[in-house]
Amino acid sequence: MSTTTAFDIDSIRSDFDILDQNINGKPLVYLDSAASAQKPNQVLDAINHYYRHDNANVHRGAHTLGDRATADFESARDCVREYINAASRKEIIWTKGTTEAINLIANGLSQSLAPGDEIIVSRMEHHANIVPWQMAAERTGAVIRVWDINAAGELCLDQLQDLLNEKTKILAITHVSNVLGTINPVKDIVKQAKAAGVISVIDGAQAVPHFQVDVQALDCDFYVFSSHKLFGPTGIGVVYGKEKRLEALPPYQGGGEMIERVSFEGTTYNELPYKFEAGTPAISEAVGLKAAIEYLGNIDRAAMEAHEQGLYQLALARVSEVPGMRLIGTAQHKVPVMSFLIEGLHPSDIGTLLDQQGIAIRTGHHCAMPLMQHYDVPGTARASFAFYNTEADVNRLFDGLIKIQKMFV
Repeated sequence: MSTTTAFDIDSIRSDFDILDQNINGKPLVYLDSAASAQKPNQVLDAINHYYRHDNANVHRGAHTLGDRATADFESARDCVREYINAASRKEIIWTKGTTEAINLIANGLSQSLAPGDEIIVSRMEHHANIVPWQMAAERTGAVIRVWDINAAGELCLDQLQDLLNEKTKILAITHVSNVLGTINPVKDIVKQAKAAGVISVIDGAQAVPHFQVDVQALDCDFYVFSSHKLFGPTGIGVVYGKEKRLEALPPYQGGGEMIERVSFEGTTYNELPYKFEAGTPAISEAVGLKAAIEYLGNIDRAAMEAHEQGLYQLALARVSEVPGMRLIGTAQHKVPVMSFLIEGLHPSDIGTLLDQQGIAIRTGHHCAMPLMQHYDVPGTARASFAFYNTEADVNRLFDGLIKIQKMFV
């Protein structure tokens, strides 16, 4: 089975210099994109160009470099708005990443929470979409309600109507699980939440690298994601929020840029989106994120998704070749993420032994301890595929696993 018929994988891989190297004497196979994706040369070039030619602080500069930096920075905001189809650039807020994005929202929404109010969080969430809500609950007396999953790693959809009630104020759910790869039916979930008057917060960190997201079509109140999983630089992320929701939130941090006027008698805050962007922002990172989105815009997205799914199907076909291999997460609708165990081997040992063969995967609890407890495992090994991976990468992974299994089991 070929996955590259309508997809020039050789041309794409030539844009990622990091992939062309040896690790422990073996050609690198990078299967850890769910943790942090690699960056194409176009992103690195854009960041380099900014620092070499346009580096200055943004907004209020009285010189050409400041004007150019500001134009680059705000152009990146427009690029993100268009990429996720937000209604207005006012709805795009820069953060350090998904974690800070959720903290910003949780901190703001907690101002309107009262004792006994309920927050729905699913069992498959990343810690970044659990702990901020726990902190909000501790501050306010609100209660966390856990939405369960089935053995395949899918939400128990029939539970939602039982969870939603007059006390429910917030529903925080991942679009795609970082461990299971499960794609949740977010549009239908948001519709039910909205009908109950519940605010929806969607963690899209694992979704935006794999398929196009339209926040207006989803009709969610908030949607968050990180640049570094979207083939852009680390250090920057995005909060999308409906304008009316963002207007209602208090500022997250105080300082420069987020103000309109300051005196010792009081301060008035800036308009959106700047109300939430205190201090010097991540300018070069915004430039790099724009370059990443533009890079993806030059790829046939349907062909990209087909390529990734083809890789995953090839991986599934080879699971039976590894005695004792057990998949964690077998949802019907998934992105190409494979979490697994091999009987008799610790996940960390699998990762170490694969690294000796030049193959990079992730091991551990993946910042999802409640999910690990659900499956009664300490952690898993996780191989996550991106559009720059190949069938040869998949085969190297499974050949490596078979070699390990024969050596130690």
